[in-house]
Amino acid sequence: MKSKYKNQRRTFLKTLGTIGLGSLIAPHALAQDLNENSNGGNHDDLLFSANEKERKSPKLTLQLLQTTDVHCQIHPHDELFWENEQAVFRKTGGYAQLQTFLKQLKARHQHTFLVDTGDMFQGSQLSVETTGEAFVPILNALDYQLYLPGNWEVIYGKSKMQQLMGALHSPKVCTNMYHDLGEGKRGELIFQPYQIWEVEGIKIGFLGYTDPLVPIRQSPNYSKGIIYTKPEENLAHYVDVLRNQEQCSVVILLAHLGLSQQIALGNDPSCAGVDYIFGGDTHERVRNPIQCQYTKVVEPGAFGSFVGSLELDFEQGKLVAERYELLEVQSDSLSPDEKMSKLLKEKESVFSAEINRVVGYSTIPLYRYFVVENPIDTMILDALDWKFPEIDIVLSNGFRFCPPRTTPDQTGNIPITKGFIFDMLPVDSTVRTAEVSGTQIRNWLEKELNNVFAQDASKRFGGWVIKFKGMEVEFLAYAEQGQRVKKVIVGSQPLELNKTYSILACERDGDPTDMLCRIKGVSNPKNTPHTLHKVMESYLLTHQVVTPKPHGSAKVLDAPQNLLTQVTGVPYQFY
Repeated sequence: MKSKYKNQRRTFLKTLGTIGLGSLIAPHALAQDLNENSNGGNHDDLLFSANEKERKSPKLTLQLLQTTDVHCQIHPHDELFWENEQAVFRKTGGYAQLQTFLKQLKARHQHTFLVDTGDMFQGSQLSVETTGEAFVPILNALDYQLYLPGNWEVIYGKSKMQQLMGALHSPKVCTNMYHDLGEGKRGELIFQPYQIWEVEGIKIGFLGYTDPLVPIRQSPNYSKGIIYTKPEENLAHYVDVLRNQEQCSVVILLAHLGLSQQIALGNDPSCAGVDYIFGGDTHERVRNPIQCQYTKVVEPGAFGSFVGSLELDFEQGKLVAERYELLEVQSDSLSPDEKMSKLLKEKESVFSAEINRVVGYSTIPLYRYFVVENPIDTMILDALDWKFPEIDIVLSNGFRFCPPRTTPDQTGNIPITKGFIFDMLPVDSTVRTAEVSGTQIRNWLEKELNNVFAQDASKRFGGWVIKFKGMEVEFLAYAEQGQRVKKVIVGSQPLELNKTYSILACERDGDPTDMLCRIKGVSNPKNTPHTLHKVMESYLLTHQVVTPKPHGSAKVLDAPQNLLTQVTGVPYQFY
């Protein structure tokens, strides 16, 4: 009997070893069980008996939780909801409140797996001041089981990304980021290609794909040393590995591609065998999974305002039911976790005075959710136009990130802090001027609009319509490329194709000297002595109170002006 027991114990320990990092069984949980049963009984008997009991269980529910695109927003914030054709604002998010909420969700089921699908180290002044390091202990305290790097994880360079991601306690997965060996030679994957979570003999396999357009969408120097590949290049191979070699019951694809591209991937044959795409990047709020030809796609908003929850029911090892919910992190109804609150205060203390320093006020809510125009971008354009009145056209990128700010203080107006400038513009770029022809402007507008509304999702860059002042444009969102722009007015006159115009935008680190805001071949490019943050702060301190109501510079002719998503052709609505 003793020999038989030793063989059983050896088999169990060998099985436990093969589970590895994907194991459900955490050391602290085992330690707690051992302590609670230390008065009598053999510890080995306890472990073996518990394992045998679980494996005989006929019914099992596994819970998968997802956050994404939190963008370093550590405190509760105003959030915009679109209800009854109008904007409604509620308090959501905050890491201390999120920690409480996650604990509540984990208590619903015995087996829970928590993932984050990117943009966790960029988006706030605290992140910039500490080059992301303040967020390592915060993320570790949240006890994620798996991470996917987002498009902004490279903001501090490849080596810093590796350092930050490496300092996280749990595994990182990315199946399409390779070391660049130079001269176009591709080295090994930077992160492991897949991860497996095993519970009671049931395996859930995870793959991870981040946006291959990062070197084009963002400053090229951020991702220097990295080669990105399209998911279609190796997705079918790894699905085969997980399904047939590893015998996974469910395959989840973690993605930071943007909802349009995630839907396109879900309709691509390479995605056969994937059960769900857990998406990110475009901050969309998918409340009902989008059924594609080969899989289902979800995406849980941004800024820690939501948690995606997928419950999978198994009987006798077979998947029999599934339920998905998009859960709102309602800050006002959640008590902040004490340990997390203490950690946040500690990490922010050195910088809090400057982060919370008020530099101006707005009379209207500030947000960045509409595809065409938004108050936040209008305020940036107004500041640039104020500082450089001699320039014909000022430009600002079509960013998505930055939570709303809508709550007035004792003045009756909405305070704009130094920290909020970093939320709007995490990169303090140098302001650059140049000259372009009318033809260049028109061609550039066509390309930029195609980046947003292209029928081919692989050609959508993930951002909103480019923002501009000094120019009025009427366009068709859903026409073919080259046929969208219907009218362009510069100043008060129609655009002249042979005329030269002065433009202003922000320099992108690594772009050629003759490129500005993705316009190629500009003339007389010059860096000014001003940065965008300094312009914003000077503008707000001078004006003190602003009302950045959109000017109507961009008018869409075949869609609502308050369009909230670029996704079409599927039953999805942002609200």
